[in-house]
Amino acid sequence: MSENVESGPAPEKMSAARELWEVVKTIVYALAIALVLRVIFFQPFTIPSASMEPNLYEGDYIIVSKFTYGWSRHSIPFSPPIFHGRIFEHPAHRGDIVVFKLPRDGHTDYVKRVIGVAGDRVQMKDGLLYVNDKLIQREPLSPVREDIGFGVVRDVARFEEKLDSGKTYTTQDFGPDNPLDNTGVYVVPEGYYFMMGDNRDNSLDSRVPPADDGVGYVPAENLVGKAQIILLSWKPQASIFKPWTWVLDARPSRFFKILH
Repeated sequence: MSENVESGPAPEKMSAARELWEVVKTIVYALAIALVLRVIFFQPFTIPSASMEPNLYEGDYIIVSKFTYGWSRHSIPFSPPIFHGRIFEHPAHRGDIVVFKLPRDGHTDYVKRVIGVAGDRVQMKDGLLYVNDKLIQREPLSPVREDIGFGVVRDVARFEEKLDSGKTYTTQDFGPDNPLDNTGVYVVPEGYYFMMGDNRDNSLDSRVPPADDGVGYVPAENLVGKAQIILLSWKPQASIFKPWTWVLDARPSRFFKILH
């Protein structure tokens, strides 16, 4: 009488299992590479508000370099509290456009411009910016017409602001008598930065303390990275579920725009 001999899995099943395993490995490797790139090198962000106009518009997709200031726990998704401080830290400079975690919750991403570094004295007087008791020079540019809704259109003043370092950038202003146009003196503590939006009268920034739902001083640890380039841009009404808006509401003049 012959005995039954186990011949093992069918070749077809083994081949399918190997193919599945290869697919799983490819996905895992791709995700690992994407995570490394996101944590160490670059991360994309979408601009959700008008606080940085006229340099960043709602609907801009920007790329932020993670390595410019070194790395902190906020460089990692979900900001796990696995260490404190920064590794290979490099300071941010006045005029840098920076993405950072909102100090009062440690999770919300904000984008503003660095105006004050440790030891600086920052103040607004009649809509003019003073750093270390020195007026930051600005030159008027051509105003723009802006529709603010409900059929109301107004002129928005724009200025080229110039820091002592020689760095220049454009700001916009609705006038010298808005709530944040006259402030006390802010003295930036060691290890912190003072941030402001370029849209000076429409920005919740370091001029407003956390107790009033503002930003306050931003710890160096909270910096995520430096905004380097606008990769792509669409008007706010564009929708991923409306393919025709991908073309009709695109802003190609803003594609691949280097940020200053």
